[in-house]
Amino acid sequence: MAKTVVSFVLEQLGQFVLKHAFRSVVEEKSLVKGVESDFNEIKDELESIHAFLKDADTRYGDDGGGGGSNGVKTWVKQLREVSFRIQDVIDYYIMYEAEKVNHPKASEIASEIQDIKLSLGKIKERSTRFEFRSEGGSGSYRGLKAPRIGDPRMDPFFIEETQVVGFEFPRDELVSRLVGGNDELMLVSVVGMGGLGKTTLAKHVFDNELVRGDFPCRCFITVSQSYTIRDLLIEMIKKFCKICNEPNPEGLHNMDDESLITNVRKYLEPKRGSRILVTTRSMHVAVNSKKSFLVHVHELQSLPLNKAWELFCNKAFRGQCPTELEDESKEIVQKCGGLPLAIVAIGGLLSTKAKTIFEWEKVSQSLRIELHRNVHLTDLVKILSLSYDDLPFHLKSCMLYFGIYPEDYIINRKRLTRQWIAEGFVTQEEGRTLEDLAEEYLIEFIHRSLVSVSKVGFDGKVKSCQVHDLMREVIIRKMKDLSFCHLCHKDDDQVTLGITRRFSIAAISNNDLTNTSNSGIRAIFVFDKGEFPNHLVDGLIAKFKLLKVLDFENSLLNSIPDDLGNLFHLRYLNLSHTKVTILPRSIGKLVNLETLDLRQTRVHELPEEINNLTKLRLLPVYYRKYERHYSMLNFTIGVQMQEGIGCLISLQKLYFLEADHGGIDLIQELKKLRQLRKLGIRRVRGEYGNALCAAIQEMKHLESLNITAIAEEEILDLDFVSTPPKLRVLNLKGRLANLPNWIPNLKYLVKLRLGLSNFQNDPLDSLKNLPNLLRLNLWDDAFAGDSLCFKVGGFPKLKELDLTRLNKLSSITIEKGALLSLHHFRFNNNPQLKEVPQDLRHLENLQFLGFADMPPELVESIDPRRGGECHWIIEHIPLVLIRQKVGSRFHDYELYPIPTISNV
Repeated sequence: MAKTVVSFVLEQLGQFVLKHAFRSVVEEKSLVKGVESDFNEIKDELESIHAFLKDADTRYGDDGGGGGSNGVKTWVKQLREVSFRIQDVIDYYIMYEAEKVNHPKASEIASEIQDIKLSLGKIKERSTRFEFRSEGGSGSYRGLKAPRIGDPRMDPFFIEETQVVGFEFPRDELVSRLVGGNDELMLVSVVGMGGLGKTTLAKHVFDNELVRGDFPCRCFITVSQSYTIRDLLIEMIKKFCKICNEPNPEGLHNMDDESLITNVRKYLEPKRGSRILVTTRSMHVAVNSKKSFLVHVHELQSLPLNKAWELFCNKAFRGQCPTELEDESKEIVQKCGGLPLAIVAIGGLLSTKAKTIFEWEKVSQSLRIELHRNVHLTDLVKILSLSYDDLPFHLKSCMLYFGIYPEDYIINRKRLTRQWIAEGFVTQEEGRTLEDLAEEYLIEFIHRSLVSVSKVGFDGKVKSCQVHDLMREVIIRKMKDLSFCHLCHKDDDQVTLGITRRFSIAAISNNDLTNTSNSGIRAIFVFDKGEFPNHLVDGLIAKFKLLKVLDFENSLLNSIPDDLGNLFHLRYLNLSHTKVTILPRSIGKLVNLETLDLRQTRVHELPEEINNLTKLRLLPVYYRKYERHYSMLNFTIGVQMQEGIGCLISLQKLYFLEADHGGIDLIQELKKLRQLRKLGIRRVRGEYGNALCAAIQEMKHLESLNITAIAEEEILDLDFVSTPPKLRVLNLKGRLANLPNWIPNLKYLVKLRLGLSNFQNDPLDSLKNLPNLLRLNLWDDAFAGDSLCFKVGGFPKLKELDLTRLNKLSSITIEKGALLSLHHFRFNNNPQLKEVPQDLRHLENLQFLGFADMPPELVESIDPRRGGECHWIIEHIPLVLIRQKVGSRFHDYELYPIPTISNV
C-alpha cells in the first residue's frame, strides 16, 4: 500500500526536478536557495527506499488483517506520512514561486524541506532492521506453487455436488461446450469478479460424468497470479504422469521450454480433441487466445434472488428460514448482491449465532465491521482484496475513487474520469487525450470484473458504472489504511484528526470540517442534498489551499466565495446542478483549472477574467428548463462570454455559447480554439454563417458540433469548404434551404439530429449511405412532407431512430430488408400519423417501440385490450411503450406498456 503512495510521489518529484533542472539562477531567482538540489536528494533517498516497498507492503498485510509486525506497520505509516509532506511542500513551493515575490512562508518551506530530509534518513536507517528484500530479488512472496490447503481459493475442492446452488444452468452449458463439437482445440473461459464462484463451477464441470467419459486424460490446475507458462507446463506434466501412473521425467525442472512442450504433447496427441477450461477475472485473458484457436467466453453472472435465497437458507439454517427472521434475512441477502462467496460466508457466520431477531439485526447493521474482524468472513475479504492487490500502482489510486461515492451510487463515467485526470492519476501519452486514456483505465477495471456497467450509450460507450457493495467495503478499508479519503457519510461521523487527503461528505453534520490540523486536503466531494451552509464553503476554501478537486454536483450550494481564486492548484471545479448563479471575478486566478462544470446552473454570463485560464480544457455550461414544456429553441439557455475567448487555447469542450452576445467578432475568435473536440453554439443569426464556417474549418479535432438558430425563420447558411474530418456527432437546429451536401460525406458520423430544417423533399435518400450512423433524430418539422421511405440497404448500422413533431407526416414506408440493425424506434407527437405503419412488421431485430403523445386512434389500434386490430403489426417487439403527457412540465407524463407475444 505504501508502494502506491510513494510511486506517485516519486513521479511528482521527477517532474518537479526535471522542470527545474536547467533553470538559470540569472533568469529566475529561486524562492528558496538550493531547493532544487534538496528535492533531488529527497528523490534519491525515496528511490532507494522504493526498492523495498513490495516486501514491506507484503509484511504489513495488504488485506488489512494485521499480517505484519507492529514495527513494519509503523515504518510503512511513517513513510506514507513523509510522502504526503513531500507532496505538500512541493505544492506550496510551486504556489508561492508563482507569485514572483519573496513570500513570508519561504523560511518555513526551507525548514520543512530540511526536516523531511532528516525524517527520510531515519526511515531509511530503520529499514535495515527489518531486512527487507529488494524488488526483483530472490524472495518472491507470490509463489510459483498453486494455493495450499487453508487458502480460501481451495474451498471449491471440498464442496459436494449437493451443496452447489445456482450453477445448474452454467454448469450444463459448459459441459455441453466441452463434450460437443468436433476434435478441434477449444478454450472455454469463465469470466467474473472474485467471489462469483468461478473455480467452484469449473471444478464441478471438470468432475461431471459426461466430461469424465469424454476426457479420461485431464488435469485441473489452480495457479497464482505469478505463474509463468513454464510453471504451467511443468505442473501439467506432473498431473499427466500421476494420471498415467508414471514417474516424473528425469530433470523435469531443468528442461528447456521446447522439451517441456514436447512432453506435454506426448500425453495429449494420442488422445481425443483437447479442451481447455480457464477461470479468470480478466476479459483480456479470456479472449487473448482467439487468434490461435476457438474460444468460448462464459460471463458468470450474480445469482438471481431466488437462488441467492436458497443458498443462504441452506447455509444459515440447513433448510428453511424461520418466519420471524425472514425480513432481516432477506435484507442481508440483498446486501450480498448475488455474490455466492459472500452468501456462503455470511450465512456460515449466522449459522453460529442464536436464531433471534436481535442477533440478525446486529450482524446486518454492523456488516462492514464484521467483514474485517470476524474469522468467518476473513476469507471473503481476502478473495475480494486479491483483485485490488494485483492492480498496477497507477490503477490502484483510480480504483480507490469508487469508495469516495456513497453506497449504491451510480457513478457517471465523465465525472469519474475527469476527477482522476485532475488528481494526476492519468499519465499523458503522445497523441492521446487524457480523456481517452482515462476511459481505457475504466475499461480495464470492467475487464478485470472489478466494476460493473450500469448504463451504455447508443454508441456502446459506458455512461455509468458502480462497484459491488462488498467490493466497496474492501476499498473503504484500503482507503482508511492509505489515508486516502475520510468519509463523512453519517451525521455522527467524526472528523479525522490524522492525515487524510480527501473528504467525502454525504451528510453535513455539526462537526466543523475545518477544525483539523491537516491542511493538505486535495479533494472535497459533497453528496449531501441538504442546504450547504455558506460559512462551511468559506471555511473549506480558506483552510485547504492545496485543493485540486472541488465537487458540489447536485448539492444545494447557493454561492461561491470571492476568494475562490486563492486555490492556485485547483484543476477540477464541479458546480453542476447547484443553485449557483454568479462566478466571482477571482476565478481568473485559477491558472491551473482544467474542468469547470456549470451544467444545469443559472450562470448565464462568465466574467472576462475567465479568459486567463489558458489550461482550461472542459467548459460545459447551460441550463435546461425542465420545469416547462419543451421548445427546441428556448428549452436550453447557454452562456455569454466576453471578448478574448480566443485566449482559451487548451479548450476541448465548449457548450453552449450564445453567439448573439459578441456576434461575428466573437465567432471569429473561435478560430483560435484549434483544440476543440466539442462545440455547442446557440442563438446563431443567418449573417454569422460565413464566419462560423471559417472558424469551424480550423478545428481539425472537432468530433461534436451543435448549432442552433436564434429563431425559426432564421436561415442557416452552412456552406463548408471542408468539414472537420473526425466529426462524429452533428446537431443542426434551424431552417436549411437544402440538406448541406457535406453531411452525406461524413464517414465517421454516428449521431445526426436535424430540427426545424423544413426540408420539402425526403432527406432519407441522401442520408441512407452514411456508413457508421447509429442514431438519427428528425425533429420539429425537419421534414415538412407527408411521406418518408426507408429503402432496402439503407442505414446499415442504424440502431436508434426518432421521429418527433413532424407535423405533416402521415405515412411511413419501410422496405423489406431496410433498417436491419434498428433496435429502438420512437414516434413523438406526429399528429397526422393516425395509422401504425404496417411495415414495422419487417423490423425483426427491433427491441423497443415507443409512441409519445400520438393520435388516440393509432394507440387504440395496437392495444389488444381495446380491440386493437393492428396489434399483429407490433406483437413481435419485446417492449412497446405508450407515453402520454399529463402536465405542462417536461417530465409530466405517464407510461404504460402494450402487451406483446414477447412480454406476455
